[in-house]
Amino acid sequence: MKKIILIGCSIVLFAACKNENKDSEETEAASNKEMKTAENMEKDEWNVLFSGTNLDSWQTYNRDSISSQWTVEDGTISFAPAEGDKRIKEYLMTKDKYENFELQIEWKISEGGNSGILWGVQEMEKYDEPYYTGPEIQILDNERHPDAKNGPNRTAGALYDMVPPREDVTKPAGEWNTEVIHIDHESNTGWVKLNGVKVTEFPVNGEEWMEMVKNSKFSDWEDFGSSRKGYIALQDHDDKVWFRNIKIKEL
Repeated sequence: MKKIILIGCSIVLFAACKNENKDSEETEAASNKEMKTAENMEKDEWNVLFSGTNLDSWQTYNRDSISSQWTVEDGTISFAPAEGDKRIKEYLMTKDKYENFELQIEWKISEGGNSGILWGVQEMEKYDEPYYTGPEIQILDNERHPDAKNGPNRTAGALYDMVPPREDVTKPAGEWNTEVIHIDHESNTGWVKLNGVKVTEFPVNGEEWMEMVKNSKFSDWEDFGSSRKGYIALQDHDDKVWFRNIKIKEL
């Protein structure tokens, strides 16, 4: 009789353990599924603007085609100004317009070089360059380019001629910098994170924005920073510059 009772208890215990293991496996599987779904959702939020292979997401400002000054080489977008008669001023610009976004990008500048990233750009026949409409986050060799001597609001990471970075965290010319540019008109916040450090913060519309523009070189430019939604442009400032790993998330 005792033997029968022991066998019965063993069967019940085995069944309980089996059910417990099954429940644990199902819970773990559900948890993994939720994690993968969350990862996919986060991944889907980002739109890759350059993955290292082509310029399909890009066009040029007020031009029909992209010249050989902008090329894809070794997984980067490379700009090198042409010489002689082949030299044209040529900004690379997204095909889509953006209003509220977060842009992630890596860049490196040549020795003594100057470039920038502009947003809110409007394509207008009366302007030959996009900086007449789009504010710029500066890219610069802070050590060698003379513009750095004109004030900290001209150095890398600055909202050009308006808001300087809190500190200089740039890598030397020829080395890669990682940058995040955040523009949100709904919360009226803009900021720049350079190499993991938030270096610049600023409003993007309203009275504070207008006051900043009024106190800058752009005070008399009627279309400067006047549009919430616009193209993002990479600047041709006559110097070699490289970009890679570019993606954007709309907010």
